[in-house]
Amino acid sequence: MSVQSEVRTMPSKRTERRAARSRRIRDSRTDRVFMLCVYLLLTVFLAVVLLPLIYIVASSFSSPEAVSSGRVLFWPVEFSLRGYKAVFENPQIIQGYANSLFYTVVGTVVSVVMTIAIAYPMSRRTLVGRNLVMSLILFTMLFTGGLIPTYLVVQQVGLLDTRWALIVPQAIGVWQVIIARTYFRTVIPEELVEASQLDGCGDLRFLWSVVIPLAKPMIAVIALMYAIYQWNSYFDALIYLKNPDLFPLQIVLRNILILNTYSGGAIDASVVLQRQQLADLLKYSLIVVASVPVLLIYPFVARYFTKGIMIGAVKG
Repeated sequence: MSVQSEVRTMPSKRTERRAARSRRIRDSRTDRVFMLCVYLLLTVFLAVVLLPLIYIVASSFSSPEAVSSGRVLFWPVEFSLRGYKAVFENPQIIQGYANSLFYTVVGTVVSVVMTIAIAYPMSRRTLVGRNLVMSLILFTMLFTGGLIPTYLVVQQVGLLDTRWALIVPQAIGVWQVIIARTYFRTVIPEELVEASQLDGCGDLRFLWSVVIPLAKPMIAVIALMYAIYQWNSYFDALIYLKNPDLFPLQIVLRNILILNTYSGGAIDASVVLQRQQLADLLKYSLIVVASVPVLLIYPFVARYFTKGIMIGAVKG
């Protein structure tokens, strides 16, 4: 195309852009005021959520004296890494961190596998009695045996004071089963199943080679749900575990934040004040360290949430 032809096409393109802008629907004054209120409200919500996080991070990088005296606001005062040094030098915290990683990784894998194993058959119309089984699953979502019967069951099967006590009792979530079942029903058509059967593909092969690759967005969503639950769970560990070597990080965090049982250092009267200052700093450093794994995992699965939250939505 020559330069002259390009010059001739420029006015037409400008005219098209002007026409497109003129065709846009202009918001009324009421709409503009409403959107302004929405943005202001969202800004307030963002500040309510973000400012405490900024304060925690700033306090974790400040000196113990600055934290105890309340001089930290939204920026580190007397920058120091003493809190993180104390976190990683405490063997109880390191052990709790390793335990939480084990519970999160193994628990998430077990939960996802069991959820798919029960949700996929429930999504197939050829399964006899699937509505009855699904009704029984939903029944457990509304009614449970209670804390004491559950504890007795865990005790009778020999899971008490073991790592599996935090994985097996809560391995399947009813809400996650509903999400997976709905996804399988809407994404995996019956015609695809029949076509695979004509090609000699068995159920397990079809599940592994066809269903799971197509269900990656849903698997990512429920895996993140299970991982966050496992990482933040502490009540089950408080009930079922007695051995401190099995405590997850959340129990260690609870002991430091609530019970103030930090055991790093002597209890001589001359260092009581220093210990208290270090304990105050350790709270914020430990909160940051405990939040890092979830913050690292979320960006990798965030792109699947758009598809995940649309599961079961009505299409226009």
